[in-house]
Amino acid sequence: MTDATTATVTATPARLRVAWHVATVVATTRETASAARIVLDVPTWPGNAAGQHLDVRLTAPDGYSATRSYSIASAGPGTRVVLAVDRLPDGEVSPFLVDELRAGDQLEVHGPLGRFFVWQPGAADGRPVQLIAGGSGVVPLIAIAQARADASDGTPFRLLYSVRTPDDVLFAPELDALQATDAPLRVDLVYTRRVPDGWPVPAGRIDEARLLAAAIPVEDRPIVYVCGSTGFVERVADWLVAAGHAGRDIRTERYGDTA
Repeated sequence: MTDATTATVTATPARLRVAWHVATVVATTRETASAARIVLDVPTWPGNAAGQHLDVRLTAPDGYSATRSYSIASAGPGTRVVLAVDRLPDGEVSPFLVDELRAGDQLEVHGPLGRFFVWQPGAADGRPVQLIAGGSGVVPLIAIAQARADASDGTPFRLLYSVRTPDDVLFAPELDALQATDAPLRVDLVYTRRVPDGWPVPAGRIDEARLLAAAIPVEDRPIVYVCGSTGFVERVADWLVAAGHAGRDIRTERYGDTA
């Protein structure tokens, strides 16, 4: 993912040393039909804040290399790093990571990267936090929501998650668990292609009306994190600003069309 923001961060994490590291794959499991969860052990990893990302570099035997950025689904001081990668059919890196990577394989990773699209306990000064994800854009938001739960932080949190079908929800068990905590994460799902049986709303993309109906009201002055494809992020950010949200309160991260 490419890190970008329209916000001025209230509190930034301490700067961690950015470097290339050798990562060993601990496990890779199918998350959806097109996505895999990848757990890495990185002995020299300095830890990362919730919402940061890293670069993965693959090098072929002939010396050709390709580097792509991926959001991190984990946070904290440990040396285990969790990614979730969605395969793009024409991608150079994601098909290998999703379909061919195995436990014991080694990767080069560069990071941790990004200081703007992050969350830390107390950073919102008691203001509520609205998370908005399109597809695999939920990955860094999972890290943020989990960090809030791990810190027993009572800041009101909501997640608005746009996904194609029920089978395409990433981190479904974690989302269920986060909704069952003492300070539950409220999750609003929007299915764009197929809804579950009995779902009260027909399939369709998030539009301005759906966004404003589900999101924390502008008068509550939420801090908003938006992550997804470039088009998704730009539309959502424009609707938020048009509704009266201050640009400095909207933090965005987007990904391009190749991976």
